[in-house]
Amino acid sequence: MDEERVRIRDIAEELGLSTATVSNVLHGKTKKVSEETIKRVEKLLEDRQYIPSMAGILLAQNDSKIIGVVVNDHIKYEGRTLEDVFIATSLNHLSTEIEKSGQFMMLKKTTVPEDIIKFASMWNMAGLVLIGFCDQDYMYLRNRMHIPFVVYDGYCDHAERIYNITIDNYDGGRQVGNYLKQKGHQNVLCISDNQICVDKERYDGFREGFGTGADFMLIPMEKEKRKTFYIEQIEKIRSYTAIFAVSDYYAIELIHFLQEQGIEVPNEISVVGFDDTPMCELVSPTVTSVRQDVSQRAKIAIKKLQELKESKQTETVIRLSVSLIERESSC
Repeated sequence: MDEERVRIRDIAEELGLSTATVSNVLHGKTKKVSEETIKRVEKLLEDRQYIPSMAGILLAQNDSKIIGVVVNDHIKYEGRTLEDVFIATSLNHLSTEIEKSGQFMMLKKTTVPEDIIKFASMWNMAGLVLIGFCDQDYMYLRNRMHIPFVVYDGYCDHAERIYNITIDNYDGGRQVGNYLKQKGHQNVLCISDNQICVDKERYDGFREGFGTGADFMLIPMEKEKRKTFYIEQIEKIRSYTAIFAVSDYYAIELIHFLQEQGIEVPNEISVVGFDDTPMCELVSPTVTSVRQDVSQRAKIAIKKLQELKESKQTETVIRLSVSLIERESSC
């Protein structure tokens, strides 16, 4: 098979040109090549059905047109990071926008910032979208590579040459708190596996919207430990009439647990999630949640990457609005 494959050298010999000239035409570096030569090379390449190495072409260009998307492979995902509904939905919309821009998406999951630098350099990335990392990681990367990147839900105190595309987490929590208060609930709970960054903003907003009676419960990250924890805390959980989970995953998981315990949702306990992922409409009861526009975020991410490449950065933090979507899991 290799013996039958047409090589650049074969094309060059047949046309009486150097291999460098043929290679330059193939890779789009034609400033010093005549129009007539370009046409001759392109025609023979087509006639001989030359199949180039796409990786080689992209790596040889000044702009590889590869956008790397890197997801933090956090332990809370328990080895199933890309199966998380929010992550999968985000990747789906990013893929759409990257393809629309005439570029290619390359995906990686890791917890190590050094891996991101190697990944970006190896493939001559045109830009990066980073999901789920923290401030110290972004600063480390910014100081060690020149490739432009944008981040999802970052906390960057000095966001020079970085776009942080986030959502109004505080207002989302505030909307949930206000909604449950208007529904007449007097004793409500927020559950999360941490008390920092995004989740803290959501709880702080929740407490602002509801007022007195908005409690917090720290739950384990590991699934099996979480179920054991819920069983141990069942009497305390029963004391609340509504629970706000900081993600749809935790909301849906909690609903299943409550149903297993014979607790009716929403008649005995209302449950509200966050992100409004597609699963919210596929379970029973359907889940009340805070909607963020994942498609809009992806569009902005790719647009801002281009601005960074052109040194047009303006604002460093872009905060998108959210809205509460009421469904069957709350009353």
